[in-house]
Amino acid sequence: MDITSISPQEAHDRTAQDEGVIYLDVRTVEEFTQGHPAKAYNVPLLHRHLSGQMVPNADFLAVVRANFPAEARLLVGCQSGNRSLRAAEILEAAGYTQVVNVRCGFGGARDAAGRIVEPGWAALGLPVEREPRPGASYEALQGKVRP
Repeated sequence: MDITSISPQEAHDRTAQDEGVIYLDVRTVEEFTQGHPAKAYNVPLLHRHLSGQMVPNADFLAVVRANFPAEARLLVGCQSGNRSLRAAEILEAAGYTQVVNVRCGFGGARDAAGRIVEPGWAALGLPVEREPRPGASYEALQGKVRP
């Protein structure tokens, strides 16, 4: 099944109109702490290794499962829409039934030359937080995983 994708503006509208819609930011903890959509939760799909390389977060699915039921209405976003699409595919394959990709994420979609071709959450002037709300940080969410 194809993953539905929406714009950051549509994602904002959905989260503003319905408290039951969850924005799941799959960027790294460092990216998340530099600024993220208001009311977002952080579960990174990838981590930055000491070498600088991005490596898969082996706990991604376990942390999502420990915090959000399979029927949760999840809007999955990242920096430009690539990681979030992959995360949405993983979640759908794991049985999540209401997963939507935020297509150009926080920073916007870029062309091969690095130019922004569709603005992201931040450039659209949508609400941004710098500090995670209680219980929304990756550390807090990871703490709910049962050994």
